[in-house]
Amino acid sequence: MDTSSLKSFAQNSRRRLIEQVTTKLKLIISEGSAARRENPDAIRNLEKQITKHGEQQVIEKNAYIWFNRLCALRFMDVNSYTRIAVVSPKQDQTQPEILVEAKSGYFDDSLSPKETQDQVLSFINRSSPSNNPESEAYRLLVVAACNYYHRAMPYLFARITNYTELLMPDNLLSSGSVMRNALEVMTDESCKEVEIIGWLYQYYISEKKDEVFADLKKNKKITPENIPAATQLFTPHWIVRYLTENSLGRLWLLNNPNSKLIERMDYYIKPDQNEEDYLRISSPEELKICDPACGSGHMLTYAFDLLYAIYEEEGYSSAEIPEKILTHNLYGIEIDERARELSAFALTMKARAKNQHFFQKQIQPNICSLKNIHFDEDELAEYTKFIGPDLFTDAFIDTLSQFEETDNFGSLIQPKLKETQEIIEALKSKDLSGELFLSSTHEKVLRVLKQADYLSPKYHVVVANPPYMGSKGMNKELSAWAKENYPDSKSDLFAMFMERTLRLTVKAGFMGMINQHAWMFLSSYEKLRKMILKSHKIDTMAHLGTRAFDSIGGEVVQTTAFTLIKSSVAKQDGIYSRLVDFKSSSQKELEFFNLENRYKAKQENFSKLPGSPIAYWLSKKIISIYNSENQLQNNAKIGVGLQTGDNQKFIRYWHEVEFKNIQFNT
Repeated sequence: MDTSSLKSFAQNSRRRLIEQVTTKLKLIISEGSAARRENPDAIRNLEKQITKHGEQQVIEKNAYIWFNRLCALRFMDVNSYTRIAVVSPKQDQTQPEILVEAKSGYFDDSLSPKETQDQVLSFINRSSPSNNPESEAYRLLVVAACNYYHRAMPYLFARITNYTELLMPDNLLSSGSVMRNALEVMTDESCKEVEIIGWLYQYYISEKKDEVFADLKKNKKITPENIPAATQLFTPHWIVRYLTENSLGRLWLLNNPNSKLIERMDYYIKPDQNEEDYLRISSPEELKICDPACGSGHMLTYAFDLLYAIYEEEGYSSAEIPEKILTHNLYGIEIDERARELSAFALTMKARAKNQHFFQKQIQPNICSLKNIHFDEDELAEYTKFIGPDLFTDAFIDTLSQFEETDNFGSLIQPKLKETQEIIEALKSKDLSGELFLSSTHEKVLRVLKQADYLSPKYHVVVANPPYMGSKGMNKELSAWAKENYPDSKSDLFAMFMERTLRLTVKAGFMGMINQHAWMFLSSYEKLRKMILKSHKIDTMAHLGTRAFDSIGGEVVQTTAFTLIKSSVAKQDGIYSRLVDFKSSSQKELEFFNLENRYKAKQENFSKLPGSPIAYWLSKKIISIYNSENQLQNNAKIGVGLQTGDNQKFIRYWHEVEFKNIQFNT
């Protein structure tokens, strides 16, 4: 896949759409505008959103909405998932198929209701005045198509009856428009895999990410609304496969040692012998897999592929498998609403590829977008009085207050309430039809419980590429909260997510993650490291070092990918692939299969070293030396020797000093 063209397209589209939406916004909210006369309710709603969130945020949100929809429609067109191509032309034509057919008098009644058909024909026949009748007709067809797909994918195609339609970009049919450019970049070949949507999202927000990092260099903290842009990083597919195959795949093989699943798992690291104590799974429907920072869903879409193979192997029919996977198996959690939409879309596309009737089922993937939820004291008092105090345990009341800064803390929140389903069912049974003022509180309470349920420890496998953010970038509220809730891992979000994902995982379950390798060595993560070594088992690791993410322009962050078993009883040696010396992601992938880069290490040996570093490459002799009693620190006080205190000021390289000023005979 040519990601360079995707990057250019996404970045240029963002700038252009923001400019177009800004222009339209000024036009429609101006005094005496046609929009004010014809759509007063939409304009009032728009102005409320501007007052609440600010004009720039409203502009950026709507620009992205249309980018998202146009790209999604193009992807569905290419794969023949649309009833009639909405943005793509037929072969040897230049205009979208849906418009060409309308000009010939043909409409798909499902996509275009009778009212829309009449309006479109009035523009095509020039009976309605317009400076650009074809563009107006096409706008109506696109809006109708988005409303049609709302039934199958409401998270992406929210029904367009408000200001979103008014802010739709003009001249989509013209040369150089965002839609025309999408046709060129989103080729038939590149749209074979739904991961193209994830790449487009990363590149769409890449300039925003650069702006956030520029502010960080000026010692500005990362605010909650900028956390998604600052931390989104699309994981290379081979690393996704490694993590998923050695967690979900490994768990299934432990339970089904004769499974043929291993034949499709190229990145699976086969142990010398299987564990005797492992998590028992009797049916694929039992498996629960979660990505607590799911982004655009790359981990989950590959988990879908493995699960599909598992269900097939167990004899399930192809028609029922997609529904079972999305209903029973896959869960995603995300603070970025836009990323959640893409994750849900990606899984829906996976399901549609396997079942051509899947849209008709109107099944929503289990992707939870965490929202800020606040209750006033009087509000809860009235609600409690109506519902009755019996349900309101201390844990329940505490949980209701835990989601006020969800956009800041996200999946790191650990709900006080551990079991939610009984309370949810009890609250749903309450009749609030005559309690207008309590209904909104009721909905908020149910929303809290839903979010708490997603964050409960119930998953057999948790895989993630979590956000990376050191304490230097954390805003005041996040920094204070981290110190209170994650004292052993507060130095970086990725380390806090290590703790959190282990708590989300059931006993003997698997956790797979790619993050910075600092946790393996630095003293600031020593307590976290010792906790892992004491209570959990490092099963496999691909120690990547720098340049694991080629697509983002030479990212130099030092990374490691690994899988853990949430159990201290595993007795197998850990298997480690040392890939730090290779200079590109593709080279690291190739060398992953080279057994000369593999090491085996007993986990208990790490605890014999000062600070317990994950030094898997050390020989038995070196470890025995460290384990002896005759250590320098036992015989002398170890301290720092002579140092300048400021190397930049006091130290010079040879080429920086004049030759005559160098003293050679000291």
